[in-house]
This record gives sequence, structure tokens and C-alpha cells, in this order.
Amino acid sequence: MHSQNPFLDEFAKFTQAAMGIAQTAGDEAKTAFRSQADRWAAELDLVRRDDLEVLKAQVAALQAEVAALKAEKAAAEAPKAAPKAAKKTAPKADGTSGKGE
Repeated sequence: MHSQNPFLDEFAKFTQAAMGIAQTAGDEAKTAFRSQADRWAAELDLVRRDDLEVLKAQVAALQAEVAALKAEKAAAEAPKAAPKAAKKTAPKADGTSGKGE
């Protein structure tokens, strides 16, 4: 829509240019703020949420692996302990139980 008044045309162009500049300035400010926040977080040795979630998953996997290894170790040691226990409670040839009766 074109008006006949050149002042209004120039004012519309000026307003459109000002809005473009304001939007660009806002984007620049957002980028600068985000950059400063990242720099600040790096100085404080803060961890990003993504990295923390990955680390949590790794720890959970390692805990499950340790639990599985402990169960495997206990299962491997169980047969070794069973014959020793059977020897202690087995009755002697004279009919006593071997517990000091």
C-alpha cells in the first residue's frame, strides 16, 4: 500500500529499518549473553545437563556390571564352600556327628 504523502513513506521506511536494527541488536545481545554465560560456566567448572545425563547412564551401567560380577563371583565361590561345610557336618564312621559330641 503506497500513500501519496512522501513523509509517511519515509516514516514507514524509517520504522521498518529501526525494527530490523532492533531485532538484529536483540540477536546480538542474546549471542553475547550466551557466550558470556558459557565462559562463566567454564570458569566455575560447571557441567552441562547433557554431559551429566551421559555420565549418570555410564555410572548406572558400571554399577549393574559390578553387581553382575559380584553375583558371578559368589556363584563361583559357592561350590568351593559347599564341600568344606559338608565335611564338617558329615557323621564319622563311629556314628557321631563330628561336632564334638
